[in-house]
Amino acid sequence: MNYLISLAKDIVKKRRLIGELAKADFKKRFVGSYFGIVWMFIQPIVTVAIYYFVFGVGSPMSVVKPFRSGDPIEGVPYVLWLVPGIVPWFFFSEALNTGTNCLQEYSYLVKKVVFRVEILPIIKMMSCLMVHLIFVLIMGALFLCFGWMPQIGWLQTMYYTFAAVMLSIALVYFTSAVQVFFKDMAQIVGICLQFGMWLTPIMWQVEQFSGSSFYPILCKLVKFNPMYYVVVGYRDSMIMGNGFWQRPGLTLYFWAVTLLLLLGGLKVFKRLRPHFSDVL
Repeated sequence: MNYLISLAKDIVKKRRLIGELAKADFKKRFVGSYFGIVWMFIQPIVTVAIYYFVFGVGSPMSVVKPFRSGDPIEGVPYVLWLVPGIVPWFFFSEALNTGTNCLQEYSYLVKKVVFRVEILPIIKMMSCLMVHLIFVLIMGALFLCFGWMPQIGWLQTMYYTFAAVMLSIALVYFTSAVQVFFKDMAQIVGICLQFGMWLTPIMWQVEQFSGSSFYPILCKLVKFNPMYYVVVGYRDSMIMGNGFWQRPGLTLYFWAVTLLLLLGGLKVFKRLRPHFSDVL
């Protein structure tokens, strides 16, 4: 815990450096690309469009029968239900994929004795967060285009964004440290994210299985996934208008799991850190 407090103080102290490196990392992604930053938006928008045409209610291309019976929430277009669930997942997926390789990408900084390598995953998180905040604004604009008026509850997405950031950092401290010595970690993370996307109710909802015998078990199992809290929280904020305090049990569970993952990730990172420069 002392190590965590010391790291938090160092992050605050070096916030300007972290900000500058995060901006540089953000710009570096699109250097040499003809369309530059446009690619940042094309892939997620195309992904949303594909899921909408495949799963969307009333779409002539809809091929998934459970969604043909009606919208997940009555009176809410499927695309407005889908986007608040998939936007935080885009951030989580991007943060884990890029964060896992951050030590190798910045190996020249890792080898510097005076540089605290623990801030490298933070830099990646900040870079991904810049992209995410733009998508949050686009999500809000989409709701406005469908005739929804801005609600005070929309601001709650910032809380759930913070929750997603903390969960991502907790996992990245572990995966990035292991990646230095076990190069297959990045591929394992990618596969886990593919499974995780379908195990998280992003394109589907638990209630559609209410007629099944395993429905009570599914309701309990799905809540063990920490990203369930974030995805449902985004929908609560944008659609339902519910506050996070209305899910006290789930809130306590999420932060307890995130804290344990963070402490465990930092412990692994701290133990392996002295050997980073020998391998990179």
